Amino acid sequence: MFSRYKEFYKKEVVPRLIKETGYKNIHQIPKLEKIVINMGLGEATSNSKIIEQSIAELAKISGQKPVIAKARKSIAAFKLRENQEIGCFVTLRDKKMYDFFDRLINISLPRVRDFKGVSKKSFDGRGNYTLGVKEQLIFAEISYELVEKIKGMNVTIVTTAKNNEDGYKLLKSFNFPFRN
Repeated sequence: MFSRYKEFYKKEVVPRLIKETGYKNIHQIPKLEKIVINMGLGEATSNSKIIEQSIAELAKISGQKPVIAKARKSIAAFKLRENQEIGCFVTLRDKKMYDFFDRLINISLPRVRDFKGVSKKSFDGRGNYTLGVKEQLIFAEISYELVEKIKGMNVTIVTTAKNNEDGYKLLKSFNFPFRN
């Protein structure tokens, strides 16, 4: 099984980055390491049914079973108890990562209402990019009729880039839709 975007990386992105950055060794070129999709569910403190729905939706979107995030300590102001389920996340690598990245760029992001591109400012200083999605309905796998509550999520693209410029060049060479 091959991934379309993995082949694209090897055949087009690597030569383009060698030309742009001037790296001599092919192993210096930044690449995608993993993609983490996180759904923080603060309202799960009052309604535990939301966690189950979110896990099912995140499993459909990512293609693998999510891990449940639990509270580390109790916070009375938020009505939060230790070990209470407050979210879910999934870490994608290799083929599933490239397949999700392909669907995110070519199918999901263009479905966002009034989409003009994503900000260049969401890099963390080490070449990793985090993107906030306001509703899960942009993913084609989610049926509008079955959704009871619209939930957002964070998509973090972790790269091997050493700085933001290299991370930006990597994502730009994948045709990531940055704002001009």
